Amino acid sequence: MLAGFREFFSQNHFTEVSTPKIIGSATEGGTELFPIVYFNKEAFLSQSAQLYKEQLSSVFERIFEIAPCYRAETSHTKRHLCEILTLDIEMAFANINDVQSIFEKALVHVLKKVSAECPEQLKTLGQKLLIPELPLKRYTYTEIIELLQTKGGYDIKWGDDITTDAYRVLDKFMKGYFFINNWPTVAKPFYIQPCLDDPKVSESFDLQYGFLELASGGTRIHNKDFLIERLKEKKLNPLSFEDHLKAFDFGMPPHGGLGFGIGRFLTVLTGAQDIREAVLYPRTPDRLTP
Repeated sequence: MLAGFREFFSQNHFTEVSTPKIIGSATEGGTELFPIVYFNKEAFLSQSAQLYKEQLSSVFERIFEIAPCYRAETSHTKRHLCEILTLDIEMAFANINDVQSIFEKALVHVLKKVSAECPEQLKTLGQKLLIPELPLKRYTYTEIIELLQTKGGYDIKWGDDITTDAYRVLDKFMKGYFFINNWPTVAKPFYIQPCLDDPKVSESFDLQYGFLELASGGTRIHNKDFLIERLKEKKLNPLSFEDHLKAFDFGMPPHGGLGFGIGRFLTVLTGAQDIREAVLYPRTPDRLTP
């Protein structure tokens, strides 16, 4: 599966990069960070490659990385881990539509490769992989809320987070791979671009497989002043992001990207019921060995 992603992105002129996993401050704000002692300073394990890959997209235009990141969440579910392997991509001179278009092609490429090269393993697992037709269906957040209210009879209103319970209701009549676009701006990180015609919604998306979220991404803000404004709206201190903001002084192209959960995708490929069955040495709040 990983070979398939590397193959696709290399063929499509992406440069593979490697970003630091020891960082000096939070990538996206929040407290879900593992602190470490870095000589005589406090540092943290990286929760995302986001800021680094944005900077690198201005140099290499198309980049990808397959690497671990760390989330200090006390989640005890079948789809959360504290150490996760992610596939990150970022594209310069691109927006949400470009990112979705390239990634859905990558997804089909990998599904076809795994189906062709791993027939015995899939047979043992009792799995026949769904190869979706492209383009994948695209729904807006608003449409999903309306579907949950009408077809699902679920009590939810516009602006609410779509909970696991809500996704399980959705899963009863929406199967396979699909995108949910244009989430409320307030629900997305500071670097996501609000829609110009309606700033309360953003140029963002999630990639779903039924009830399971596999990826999140969208168009990024490339204007420095607006980015500082968004940081302040999110109650984040721009001084904490000084190094990142400096890159914008040299000119940052319009860009977009996504982060994709490798472990979650592997649960789909294998039919596993728990992400811990798809990861060799899973790290959870209760498990640090072996």
